[in-house]
Amino acid sequence: MNTPVKNSVTPGTPTGTEHLAHPLLGYLLALFTGLPVPASATDPGGELFTEIAEDAGLHFQYFNGMSGEYYFPENLGGGVALFDYDKDGDLDVYLTQGHMLGEGKTLKDALFPPRAGTRFSDRLFRNDIALDGNGKPVIQFTDVTEAAGIDATGYGMGVTTADIDNDGWVDLFVANFGSYQLLHNNGDGTFNDVTQKAGVDAPGWGVSAAFLDFDRDGHLDLYVANYVHFELAKNKPCYGLSGARDYCGPNFFRPMQDRLYRNRGDGTFEDVSVDAGINHAAAPGLGVISGDFNQDGWMDIYVANDGEANQLWVNQKDGTFKDEAFMAGVAVNMEGAPEASMGVDAADFDGDGDEDLFMTHLLGETNTIYVNDGEGWFEDRSIATGLAAPSKGYTAFGTTWFDYNNDGWLDLFVANGDVRVMPILVRAGDRYPLHQPNQLFANEQGKFKDITAQAGTVFQLSEVSRGVAVGDVDNDGDSDIVVANSNGPVRLLINNTGNRNHWLGLRLLNEQGQDAIGARAVIRLSDDRSLWRRVHVDGSYASASDPRILAGLGDSSKIRTTQVYWPSGSIEEWPDLAVDRFHTLVAGQGKPVKKP
Repeated sequence: MNTPVKNSVTPGTPTGTEHLAHPLLGYLLALFTGLPVPASATDPGGELFTEIAEDAGLHFQYFNGMSGEYYFPENLGGGVALFDYDKDGDLDVYLTQGHMLGEGKTLKDALFPPRAGTRFSDRLFRNDIALDGNGKPVIQFTDVTEAAGIDATGYGMGVTTADIDNDGWVDLFVANFGSYQLLHNNGDGTFNDVTQKAGVDAPGWGVSAAFLDFDRDGHLDLYVANYVHFELAKNKPCYGLSGARDYCGPNFFRPMQDRLYRNRGDGTFEDVSVDAGINHAAAPGLGVISGDFNQDGWMDIYVANDGEANQLWVNQKDGTFKDEAFMAGVAVNMEGAPEASMGVDAADFDGDGDEDLFMTHLLGETNTIYVNDGEGWFEDRSIATGLAAPSKGYTAFGTTWFDYNNDGWLDLFVANGDVRVMPILVRAGDRYPLHQPNQLFANEQGKFKDITAQAGTVFQLSEVSRGVAVGDVDNDGDSDIVVANSNGPVRLLINNTGNRNHWLGLRLLNEQGQDAIGARAVIRLSDDRSLWRRVHVDGSYASASDPRILAGLGDSSKIRTTQVYWPSGSIEEWPDLAVDRFHTLVAGQGKPVKKP
């Protein structure tokens, strides 16, 4: 494709990114790219998910500042966080925002002008959920960015959340193309920028980040996945297979080293990247997730790198890490090739009590699932589980394990949108030839089935989707999804069916009242099934999800016992928790259990 023709759309009008699959175009896509032929729209009355962002007050559109210069950051896109910043019991939304790129560039140069009145800063939306006359939740969001004192005007990429000082209020870390930003929650509805004071002010290109307590001192540390060294003034021209101008890939740039910050416990952080050993190899990181992958009681870190081998930083329990990705079988795919890893998530999808890994890749590759044997050794089971073939025709970013129908088996949502111009869309006269529909995969006891065509009208949209966060936005006992789109509106997918099955909601807190990041719960049902779930907000791509555990129970209406494995190493038990409601479990208040 040549440099794109200037978009003549008036600011504030739809920008052409909200594509509904045209029948002929759908068949052409299937023929040339391997995408499935789109099914007809499902019956609205039976849709699994309903999209309500605009009606609910989530008025937001990520603006990537495209001007025909093919600046590399335009091609990634921003993330989203679901978190309860005001402690009122419901999930608020934070969205990162971009802006124009390039010296002298103005909005007149934008190929996709922003909506009228767009403010080029990240946005915070407060959830003002209420009940109607029938007791049904009505979701309504209010933009409180300015009232909250948030001034985040960098070129926004990723966001993550945690209580960094154990004061009971959730703070925000923002990764930008530029410098990081740390926003401290003051507990009165406002935030302060404490980036420099906290010691996390670093230039570069951060994308995803994760909070974890890697040294088990009770304070959450910070890992930042950085991408590549890119300078606007030294923008390199790259070309696609057709010979036309296109975006460069990460291999054209020098990768950045990631950073690990240790929380000193006084509101400041120490950069321990060198001492911890994670600076030994720089790689273009896009996704990161923490977890105890070898079940030794210490948190490890997995990094999804774009086009290079992924990294599994195994905690050595002395403040250092070793990259054991190749030995563990999670550095490359089953053919021994690195892939364009973008998004990542970890969970026990097969019900055997350990953390498995899933990550998203580029069109022409397949998304990858690595199955854990329980001791931190993995096998690529992408083909065997049914996830390889349906993903080959897509470029995927954000993703999440979640139980959409509360049957006790973790399903997968995958957000798609290409990074290389799709010639078939160019030939069709498309103005934004990167868009693709998203996908939903149902877990059928360890095997996956693509049920996208039955999931709802929103899954018929073709957009350039990036960040994904999951959580129970309306507190009705099932998981909802927020999707951030480049040059397109944010999407809020409300789950219509999950709470028809039984469920259990858990908020696990440490002794200080902080979300116990890394804690694991095993829920033992009356039918002898055991469900393992973990407290985390990281994973996906550039996003942060609900820290609460929401476990689907299927038709089980009774729980025998719930055990919590706390990050400190202790184990506690709570018997007979009532189903179909949320419970708050605090460390030190359960019945102690001896370690197995």
